[in-house]
Amino acid sequence: MAGSAAALGALAVAAAAAVGVGAVGAASVHSARAAGAADAAALAAADAVTGAAVGVPCDRAAEVAASVGAELVACALVEMTATVRVRVGGGLLGAEARARAGPPSGRE
Repeated sequence: MAGSAAALGALAVAAAAAVGVGAVGAASVHSARAAGAADAAALAAADAVTGAAVGVPCDRAAEVAASVGAELVACALVEMTATVRVRVGGGLLGAEARARAGPPSGRE
C-alpha cells in the first residue's frame, strides 16, 4: 500500500507540473501575440494619421488588432505619433502590450 501511495503522489506532482508548464507556455504565446498585434496596430494608426493610409487612425488600429485576435484597449494620438495598447486572451493567461509608431523624430 505504501508503494502505491507513493506512486500516486508522484503522479499527482507530475500532473501538476505539466499543467503549470502548459499555463506558462500559453501565457508566453499570448504575450508574443499581444506584442505583435500592438506593433501592427500602432503602425496602422500612424499610417492613417500621416496620410500614408486611408481611414480614422484609431479605427484602423482596432481593425488591425482584431484581425490578429487582439482587442484594442487604448489608442492615443499626439501630433503624428500613435500609441496603442492591446489585449490578447483573458483572465490570468491574458496579456497586454503597448506600442508607439510615428514619423522619425530626427534624433540619432
